[in-house]
Amino acid sequence: MQQVRVRFAPSPTGPLHIGGVRTALYNYLFAKKNKGTFILRIEDTDQGRFVEGAEEYIMESLKWCGIVVDEGITEGGKYGPYRQSDRKEIYRQYADILVEKGDAYISFDTPEQLAKLRSDSEKEGDTFIYNAAARVRLKNSLSLPEAEWKNLLATGCPYVIRYKMPVNEDIHFDDIIRGHIVVNTNTLDDKVLFKSDGMPTYHLANIVDDHLMEISHVIRGEEWLPSLPLHFLLYRSFGWNAPLFAHLPLLLKPDGKGKLSKRDGDKMGFPVFPLFWPYGETAKGYREEGYYPEAFVNMLALLGWNPGTENEIFSLAELIDVFSIEKVHKSGSRFDPEKAKWFNHHYLQCRTNNQLALEFRDFLRAKGYHHDIVNLEKLVGIIKERVNFVKDIWKETDFFFRGPDNYDVEVIKKRWQSETPVQLLELKAVLENIDDFSPAITESVVKEWVESKGYNTGAVMNAFRLVIVGASRGPHIFDIISWIGKKETLNRIERGVSVIGKQ
Repeated sequence: MQQVRVRFAPSPTGPLHIGGVRTALYNYLFAKKNKGTFILRIEDTDQGRFVEGAEEYIMESLKWCGIVVDEGITEGGKYGPYRQSDRKEIYRQYADILVEKGDAYISFDTPEQLAKLRSDSEKEGDTFIYNAAARVRLKNSLSLPEAEWKNLLATGCPYVIRYKMPVNEDIHFDDIIRGHIVVNTNTLDDKVLFKSDGMPTYHLANIVDDHLMEISHVIRGEEWLPSLPLHFLLYRSFGWNAPLFAHLPLLLKPDGKGKLSKRDGDKMGFPVFPLFWPYGETAKGYREEGYYPEAFVNMLALLGWNPGTENEIFSLAELIDVFSIEKVHKSGSRFDPEKAKWFNHHYLQCRTNNQLALEFRDFLRAKGYHHDIVNLEKLVGIIKERVNFVKDIWKETDFFFRGPDNYDVEVIKKRWQSETPVQLLELKAVLENIDDFSPAITESVVKEWVESKGYNTGAVMNAFRLVIVGASRGPHIFDIISWIGKKETLNRIERGVSVIGKQ
């Protein structure tokens, strides 16, 4: 079997969409499963769309996900350079080979002329295609006398090199995911292979690079499927063996209608990029939103693929072991932001209390709170089942660190009775006499007191929670008072009775 070599080849035109991360992940899993090589190649042939910082963002995103690059810009390798703009001297010779063979030609049509042809066609309810029927009446080396087009070249007239699409030929090719495909060349246009700025287009550069880098499998997004006939023809024109192709399904909006976009994320409050994008129009990232990389990767892997079992939890190593490109779905995969949270919740629960306490401690220090790590371990142990993210621990535990500034009006209306202040002050006296403030002891003593007085347990406990927390929320009340301590508990009861009594 041929040595497996795959590449992830993004363009540095902005933040990396999670669909791109999934493409990288599937390439990586396939390579590692088959003891192959994973290559990162930056395809920056479109210099007009280049965005400063995007290349670094791509590499940082893969690193955060645990996707280790074997060959690339920083890693090196014998097939470099791995940035297409550093390889631009390579491509012209291959464009010239195609022209010499008669499989490509030189075109002098200006962008303005082509724009007018498209506009005129649209007015007639048609679509302009630069194909065999059109090229004979346009300005190119096929339609012009040789002396004329060579003179245009000699005088420096701008031009591009286009592929000469065969006339009325059925092209047969295979895709690992989509099976056998047949396309007639009359439906295809003569794509530009080499631009007037001296740079190749994606179509030429990726074919040449994949051949020279000995890529065995091209695993890429569905949006490139329409380009596959041209790419097969280019391999045929050069006389090269084509790699095997697999085109991945789209990531769809949560409602399943259309491709997932940044606008969907902004509208519904979830990220569509792995990391925060700090340039121009900023965008949220999964890392900064509090997702663990292992949760993010696990979630992404199952968007378009499954192992054929009920299991949904996989480490990266386990994904490598079970991954099969043949089990990738043909149809688009609907993104579910709640399922993403579910994955993060699972991985949060798997972390030790010490790990979570250390992460939460950093969050607290930013707010000016400093607590012993042992106490924080107890706290996260009480609360972690209720949260999806470390940042959510604060929302569930702010009352552990500070007494309530105000008290829920609806709870007061429902739970605060005329006898409540007296009962709470009695409770305060009971708690003052307890030396061991552990949850089990305080709960036992308080329950015994409530029963001995004949009070309604629910009424007392709800009012007790109100003065301690400020609302009807939080974990077991005796866990709370054990953590904040006797002095703070007594102070909160006294303050709550005083403040609420004046409302």
